[in-house]
Amino acid sequence: MRWEDLFADLELQWEANEAADLAAELADRSRREASYLRLVDRMRPVVGHPTRCRVLGGQRAPETLHGTLAALGSDWFLLAEPGATEALVPMRSLLAVDSLAAVSAQPGHEGPLAAKLDLRYVLRGLVRDRSACTLRLVDGSALHGTPARVGADFLEVAEHAVGEFARRGQVRSGWTLPLDAIAYIRRAM
Repeated sequence: MRWEDLFADLELQWEANEAADLAAELADRSRREASYLRLVDRMRPVVGHPTRCRVLGGQRAPETLHGTLAALGSDWFLLAEPGATEALVPMRSLLAVDSLAAVSAQPGHEGPLAAKLDLRYVLRGLVRDRSACTLRLVDGSALHGTPARVGADFLEVAEHAVGEFARRGQVRSGWTLPLDAIAYIRRAM
């Protein structure tokens, strides 16, 4: 009888050690897998849902933008804001995102096309559409105009009055901005 109790006790100890080892391995694996997640992987599950973001570009402090996360690229996201405007935000201007889902998208599974749709690609779309925009710069200042040309690391903007088009008589000046100077770009939908 005593041998049976000893063997039962040893078996319970072995099972407890195995369970503890498995729990430690799972926790370590979860931490390791989380280290591969990027912010875009955390944000991808909330595309199509309302969110709030703190971004650079406020006059005295960071600014809070809110709206529906409409699209997401490798280094930018688009918020469809209330009032028929949308804000294109470079990821480097993002300071914080509120209320992300508990789940994340699989890293690297955005597809080869989405991975190539960087900020310059989206800006070229604004140039092609000749969209009048308000550009908020990281120092808090604003510039209103129409994006005219996108380079490897810059954007040229034809500055004009709000409500006007980028026509010869309406353009005040032409600004060349480093892409890193742009906090976000807002345009009417």
